[in-house]
Amino acid sequence: MRICASSSPGEVRIAVTTDGIMQDFALWRPDIADGVGDIYRARVSAHVPALGGTFVTLPGLEQAGFLPDSEGLGPLTQGQTVLVTITRSAQGGKGVRLGARNLPPDLPGGAEPQLLRRGPSPLERLARYYPHAPIIIDDAAIAARLPAVFHPRLARVSSAFDSDLRAQADALEDPVVSLPGGMSASITPTPALVAIDMDGGATSMDRRPKQTAQFASNRDALPELLHQLRLRNLSGAIIVDVAGLAIRKRRALSETVETLLKNDPLRPRFLGFTALGLAEIVRPRVHPPLHELFQSTEGQLLRALRGQMQAHRGMPPDGHPVTMGCGHGIMTLLQDHPDWMEDFVRLTGRALQPVMDQDLPANGWRLDHG
Repeated sequence: MRICASSSPGEVRIAVTTDGIMQDFALWRPDIADGVGDIYRARVSAHVPALGGTFVTLPGLEQAGFLPDSEGLGPLTQGQTVLVTITRSAQGGKGVRLGARNLPPDLPGGAEPQLLRRGPSPLERLARYYPHAPIIIDDAAIAARLPAVFHPRLARVSSAFDSDLRAQADALEDPVVSLPGGMSASITPTPALVAIDMDGGATSMDRRPKQTAQFASNRDALPELLHQLRLRNLSGAIIVDVAGLAIRKRRALSETVETLLKNDPLRPRFLGFTALGLAEIVRPRVHPPLHELFQSTEGQLLRALRGQMQAHRGMPPDGHPVTMGCGHGIMTLLQDHPDWMEDFVRLTGRALQPVMDQDLPANGWRLDHG
């Protein structure tokens, strides 16, 4: 087992692998971190009894965080300062969730609202979860951002992801998942839940009775499907429609589902099958799901920059910059994140030159390295 951290402009893709097979995955965007684990001294904005909690203004964040009354701080008044930590990132259109328990005793003093301590990065979290795995990096900047305690485990290579691992990582952006036995699953996130539809494949060629073959195919495909929940960080309410199996026979898959979910560190709960035969799973929301990170404007732009980096990496610099025509929204985004352009130069040896293009939509861009 090893932890592979592959750097690209504004982003580090991290994969935990065993014999080339991805076991865990995370995206790390150092200058737009999700904030989970950050500790603040923050100011109370408003207590809302109907919601069972208090809105707290976090310095430096646009949205207020929500602190449930169950965190035990007692009655809070507007303007009061409290010590809180982010326990759930902003996602699904909702702001961050806050906690107030088990905070470290050695926090800085003072009275003014401020960020007191950053939470662990995705690479640090995975390094702690897999304490004996070597950490393979392809960029010295990764080491500079990692606590010194992990440095003895680092090994630098020219490329942390080989072509097969890149393909596995790229596949996480596809809503259709290939499963064993020729089966597949279509993943459809909605504001309320994540719907997963399994589709049968080679079972039509199976000579066993139809229901026997369908049961075996679903049972054999479930390990990979439920592993995808973890890789993609799908969370909240999840429903799964298994393929072709009669509703009365689906409950026989319950033990398989419950056993497989025990391998997930977030400890998802299997609630059983509905009257329609849909498997119900609840997986805790902590970090943003991958589809939100991929589909955001930042995610789409960083993917384009990664593609350009891969196209230029290893090529001798020719003195020509990579020109990017930008709509005004993209131009603002690049100006707000100058590290992305610095990363591009460091990783490719070429400058990234953004140019305003009035013909493009606000969040449009056009790349030209000529």
